[in-house]
Amino acid sequence: MSHLLMFDIGNQHINLGVFERATLRAAWRISTRVEGTPDEYAVLLNTFLRQTNGAYTFTGGALASSVPPMIPTFLELCRAQFGWTPLVVGPGIKTGIKIQTDNPREVGADRVANALAAKTLHGAPAIVIDFSPITIFDAVNAQGEYVGSAIAPGLNVSADALFRSAAQLLRVELAPPDPPNPIGKNTINAVRSGLIYGYISMVEGMIARFKQMLGADARVIATGEQISLVLRESRLADITDEQLTLRGLQLIYDLNNPKRRQGG
Repeated sequence: MSHLLMFDIGNQHINLGVFERATLRAAWRISTRVEGTPDEYAVLLNTFLRQTNGAYTFTGGALASSVPPMIPTFLELCRAQFGWTPLVVGPGIKTGIKIQTDNPREVGADRVANALAAKTLHGAPAIVIDFSPITIFDAVNAQGEYVGSAIAPGLNVSADALFRSAAQLLRVELAPPDPPNPIGKNTINAVRSGLIYGYISMVEGMIARFKQMLGADARVIATGEQISLVLRESRLADITDEQLTLRGLQLIYDLNNPKRRQGG
């Protein structure tokens, strides 16, 4: 059985996924290092693959990158390691989704992958929220078109800005106040309340505003590396899928390789 290897390259982390047809068989996350060489990333990848005892035979793959200098690194990695060149999601690639924005070329490849996965796997209209270092809200209308987004600071970004701006505040762990009271009785709980509950209130407010535009039936789909912390304190998401971008990349790969989609 052949497998596909997907790369979701972000500013802080790189998510890797192994697909057998449409099934995600394995996923790993590593830190993004722009200065990393193809050989260095190959060592990390082979470390993961050794744990599978040679279970995967890769015949292709795709990548989405928010860090353009990383693209040549992973192209070279795949050519050297596997003998094929991954599909790079960008202009000219079939994505299966119409982008209705002022400048479609500005829309990141990961955003397109998320929108396609949301539409295909969960239906439209949809609000996709990526809980990463930067929080991104993506909108898919009832016709399955990507119609825009909103970008806000993530939890870590907000916390860093707060602690840099207020020298007397102690840096605290990003966690809900204990006890879970929005009115903090000490500085630690006051900071945690403002960061966690304030952030969740912002997200809930943005969801309400998006639903005013997309319709009350728009599904809220949460993804990204910080979803567990947020969703412990709020039931704002209808669907949670931390690997949504990888699933979207697999769908885009199949769109651009019809023989594989037909089982060939």
